Amino acid sequence: MNEDKAKEIVDKVIGQIFGFQNPLSLDQIYQKFAFDIRLPQQVYDATTNQPTWAQSTNPTKFITMQNAWDKGDNNEWDMPKRPLNSLQDVLAAWSEINLTATERQIDSENVAKSDNTYFSENVYRSLDSMRSKNVVFSDTTIDSEFIVAGQRNQSSSFCLRLEDSQTCSNSFSVSWSGKVTDSFFIHDCKDMQDSMFCSHITGKRFCIANMQYEEEEYKKIKDMVIRWILTS
Repeated sequence: MNEDKAKEIVDKVIGQIFGFQNPLSLDQIYQKFAFDIRLPQQVYDATTNQPTWAQSTNPTKFITMQNAWDKGDNNEWDMPKRPLNSLQDVLAAWSEINLTATERQIDSENVAKSDNTYFSENVYRSLDSMRSKNVVFSDTTIDSEFIVAGQRNQSSSFCLRLEDSQTCSNSFSVSWSGKVTDSFFIHDCKDMQDSMFCSHITGKRFCIANMQYEEEEYKKIKDMVIRWILTS
């Protein structure tokens, strides 16, 4: 997994949602849509001084999960016995081996700059991805695919800035909602399709700001909104 592959995922998500070619770079996507999301931070492996990515920067010393395993295979974590005559001796001995593992993953592949990745594939700079594919700049993605700049979501696909939601698709800036399709700027809604700027309503289509429109009216306004969203 690298920046080129991450950009491919982002391009595909934006194309699916908006029907336009993505005009933004990967860094612009991060700055515009993922700036406020909890993401892995760069730290350094204390054993190699190489950059690595961690869930939290609060620990003082780090080691990549792979390096920790390799050292275990070579019995390098087994320390020779020495006198411990004070609490300071105990804490000093503990400090020598108490490194926080980074870039942790279980049964995952093609993962980069991420931590806490479980049974997932194609994950870039994300946290807590579980049984998901094609995830970029996201925190807590479960049973989903093609998610960019998401937070605490599950069972969704092709979404950008999806937050605390489930069973959503082809949508942008959706929060605390479920069963939302082909929609933008939706909050606290359910079973919505082809709608924008709606809150607290259920089972609507072609709505803007909770107002009902005809399909042609909606599409005209939608085109204007898409161009505004994708302006660099």
